[in-house]
Amino acid sequence: MLKMKELRLYEKYKNEVIPELMKIFNYKNVMQVPRIEKVVVNMGIGDATQNQDIIKKVQKQLMIITGQYPIVIRARKSISNFKLRKGMNIGLKVTLRKERMWAFLDRLISIVLPRIRDFRGISPNSFDGKGNYNLGIKEQIIFPELSYDDIDKIRGMDINITTTATTDKEAFELLRLIGFPFAKKG
Repeated sequence: MLKMKELRLYEKYKNEVIPELMKIFNYKNVMQVPRIEKVVVNMGIGDATQNQDIIKKVQKQLMIITGQYPIVIRARKSISNFKLRKGMNIGLKVTLRKERMWAFLDRLISIVLPRIRDFRGISPNSFDGKGNYNLGIKEQIIFPELSYDDIDKIRGMDINITTTATTDKEAFELLRLIGFPFAKKG
């Protein structure tokens, strides 16, 4: 298991980002500086309604990507048009915190996002108004940990980054200083 001292993104946050944010927003105390609390990775598996064996394959893929065993999300209600019954397995979720979170974000910023085809930066408009950022990825094959032969179908995932920032401006500056490649506004 990695230690917090060994994570380069966490070291960058501690040594460069915190002083810069204190200067930009005139914080008087270090505890006022926003930080990243958790990262939640979701994968919806719509074709699991027909074949429940798919869950195991995708669970293994998500575990390789995040380094943590995902939990299975069940349907809350039945929808007949989608052949969905209440209690069926329809998705996977992983909540990353501390060392695993920083390691995942480091890989996401430095390796995964640049591998996206025609990548011009992530949208600066995906903040929720309370300082949290949502990112959608269309293909799981951009993660280098996965073997292309093991993938049966291209699936997307949602990455939700929860921060302690109270405004979107603070959260944007936090993520920008950490190294997120935001697209130019305009």
